[in-house]
Amino acid sequence: MFGLFKRKEKQPLSAASLPIEQEGQTMSDNPVNDRIQAAIDSSDVMLFMKGTPMFPQCGFSAATVQALAMAGVKFGSVNVLEDMEIREGIKSFSNWPTIPQLYVKGEFVGGCDIVREMHENGELQELFDEKGVERETA
Repeated sequence: MFGLFKRKEKQPLSAASLPIEQEGQTMSDNPVNDRIQAAIDSSDVMLFMKGTPMFPQCGFSAATVQALAMAGVKFGSVNVLEDMEIREGIKSFSNWPTIPQLYVKGEFVGGCDIVREMHENGELQELFDEKGVERETA
């Protein structure tokens, strides 16, 4: 009975299971970048984080997950602790030195401090509204 009220959580992607090449697409010179791009393309909101949304492995990842949960958006995640190539590759991909990293509709938004500030001043909600990001159903 109580299971009816539980949110169904989207399963985090395993960094190692990200496709290296998708049908109809050409591979770039960097297969790690292809895997990162595939993850970003797989969800309107994608969070590269340490751990999973249910079990974040650092406070910054936990705070970012909390901001997304409070915004009520569906999001995918990649646990960078599962794959050192993704963990290091995402930093050069975005030219951003830290993790977590949030992408919305394919655009890099920022890390924990930026996401937290945007959440606090309402800009994160505005961004989701402008981009037409799907909300969790109550």
